[in-house]
Amino acid sequence: MEIREIMIEDVQSGSVPGAVHGIYEKLRDTRLSGLPIVKKQTNELVGVITRTDLIKNPDEEQVAMVMTRNPITASPEEDIKSVVQKMINNNIRRIPITIDNELVGIVTSADIINKALWKTNNIEPIEKYMIRSVPTVWDKTPISVAYSISRYFNFKSIVTVNDEGKASGILTETDFIAESRVAQEQVVKSSSIGTEGDKWTWNSESVMYIIKNILKFSDKEARDVMNDKLITVTRKTSVKECANILRQYNIEQVPVLNMSHEPIGLVRSSDLMRAMIE
Repeated sequence: MEIREIMIEDVQSGSVPGAVHGIYEKLRDTRLSGLPIVKKQTNELVGVITRTDLIKNPDEEQVAMVMTRNPITASPEEDIKSVVQKMINNNIRRIPITIDNELVGIVTSADIINKALWKTNNIEPIEKYMIRSVPTVWDKTPISVAYSISRYFNFKSIVTVNDEGKASGILTETDFIAESRVAQEQVVKSSSIGTEGDKWTWNSESVMYIIKNILKFSDKEARDVMNDKLITVTRKTSVKECANILRQYNIEQVPVLNMSHEPIGLVRSSDLMRAMIE
């Protein structure tokens, strides 16, 4: 199967020169996880920008300073397994499709699952592909704290548990962006400057005022933001069934629970697509 058969042709994109604020708002409104970046008026691909890039660089204002340059690309005629291999090797979730460096489409790990993998008859259990060490938080944890934990573990989602330790929901980067805003904060730095000598020596103090952009979160708790209906699987759920669940509910990850409804792992579309080549 060629990648042209599943790629998205009507591509949402950003452009350079451009301001990060516009990208931030577009990702918030469309609930996309990333955008290819093109030169204005030429549609020449110059980079890719993701939600993670924005969250990690709230103080940058220009798209060119945040985006990943020289992104991995594919051609429309490329075999789907070749594209999957590129995504796995480079630990990425999307690949722009280009012809002579002009953007003509995009394929994400979700597209691989939704348009190809779920149609296969792969009945092996997903325990082979699931991530077993997944950060969790109490569902009454403030959003700001939940975000800090997910960032500490370098994870794009975090599973929530209730008072009994049972899985109750999941928070993703989309949720964090929806509950955040970029705000300015003034940082004051001062230093005393003196010279060696007697006690009558004059001292002077240098004061510097620095304006920084920071990510501010709402006062909500995790339970106020997470989806009330938690979609889950078990470690024995088949690849085909799990792929169909991701497609049916239009989600990119699903918690794996044990018989006691406790979280034991997570399966993401980027993990599951490995079944296409293994």
